[in-house]
Amino acid sequence: MMDYDKLISDKCSKLKPSGIRKFFDIAASVEGVISLGVGEPDFQTPWAIRKTAINTLEKGRTTYTANSGLMDLRKAICGYLKKKLNVEYHPDDELIVTVGGSEAIDLGIRALIEEGDEVLIVEPCFVCYEPIVSLTNGVPIIIQTKPEDGFKLTAKALKEKITDRTKLLILPFPNNPTGAVMDKEDLEEIAEVLRGTNIMVMSDEIYSELTYGTSHFSITQIDGMKERTLLVNGFSKAFAMTGWRLGYVAGPAPIIKQMLKIHQYAIMCSPTVSQYAAIEALNTCDGEVMRMVNEYNIRRKWIVNAFNELGLECFEPRGAFYVFPSIKSTGMTSEQFCEKLLFEQKVAVVPGDAFGASGEGYIRISYAYSLKHLMEAIDRIKIFLESIK
Repeated sequence: MMDYDKLISDKCSKLKPSGIRKFFDIAASVEGVISLGVGEPDFQTPWAIRKTAINTLEKGRTTYTANSGLMDLRKAICGYLKKKLNVEYHPDDELIVTVGGSEAIDLGIRALIEEGDEVLIVEPCFVCYEPIVSLTNGVPIIIQTKPEDGFKLTAKALKEKITDRTKLLILPFPNNPTGAVMDKEDLEEIAEVLRGTNIMVMSDEIYSELTYGTSHFSITQIDGMKERTLLVNGFSKAFAMTGWRLGYVAGPAPIIKQMLKIHQYAIMCSPTVSQYAAIEALNTCDGEVMRMVNEYNIRRKWIVNAFNELGLECFEPRGAFYVFPSIKSTGMTSEQFCEKLLFEQKVAVVPGDAFGASGEGYIRISYAYSLKHLMEAIDRIKIFLESIK
C-alpha cells in the first residue's frame, strides 16, 4: 500500500483550499440557487474576438508561439499600455504573455522570493497571493485596509510593515473584493515610502478598465516607479475572455528574463488561438469594453443602494464588479451568514474572510450579472434578513 501522506509535500498539504471554491462546491449541491459569487462577466466575448479565433483555427494556426508570446501581440500590448498609461515597454525583453494574470503573479513571486523574504500583501484581496508566497518559502506579511480609509493602502500602514527583509509589495487595485481604487495622490504617497528602498512592487491591474467616475492610474506612471514594478494585467475581465486564459506581465528586463525561464519550463507558451484573438481585442474592441462598463455602472449603483436600504452598510466601489457589504449587524460570522443564506433562501455569495482575515464581517457580491438576476437575489436576501431579526 502506498503511503501518500509521506509522499505529499508538507507545504502543499498545509495549504488551505480556496475559500471561494470551497463554498461554491457546497452551493453546487443545492438546486435552484441564484449565484452572485463568481467574478466572471455575464457578457459574451465580443464577436470580433470570437470571429478572429474562428479564422485562426480555420487557417490552422495552432502551433506553439515564441515563449514570451506572439511578437504582434506583444507589440499590441505595449502600444495599449502607451496609449492608456503613457508608459513605454519594449516588446522584446520587458513583457511576457501569460496564461491569465494568475500565471503572471506566480512567475513574479517565484522569480523574486527566497526563503525568509517578506512579501507585503494588501488585504482584503484576491485569494492566490498568500499561498504562492508560502509555496516559495516566503513570509506573507498582511496589511489590513479599513473602510474608513476607503479600503486603500495608506503610507502609514505600509511604513509600519516594512523591515530589512521586505522584498515585494503586492498592490491589488482596483481591488477584488472591495472595489476600492487608489488615486494618483494615494499612489504618490506609497511611491514616496518606497523610494530609497530595494522593494519591488507587483501591481495587479486586471480590473484597470473597470472603473467608474474616474480613470485608472497606475503606480508605473509615477517617476521612478516603472523600474521597480511588475505590472500584471490580462484580458479576462475587461474583454469578457475568462476562459481564454490570457494575461501578461510587463516589467524591468532583468526580472522579466528570469520570469521567462520559469514560464519556458512550466508552460512553454500561452494558448495560440487566444493570442491571435487578443490582438483583435486590443485593436478594435474599445467600444465593446465601454458598453460593458456602462452596464456594470448601472448595476453598481443599483446594488449599493439596495444593500443600504436593507440595512447592510455597503462601501461604494469605484472599480471592478464587486460590492462588499458589512453583515456585522446580524451578529453572524461571514461563513455563518453565507451558509444560512444559501440553505434558507438559495442565494450564493462569498464569505468575506475568503479574502483574508480582514474580510471577516463582510460578504462579497459580484454584479457581473443581469439586473433581473440581481433583483431576484436581493428580494431573497430581504426575506432572509427579516427572518433572522
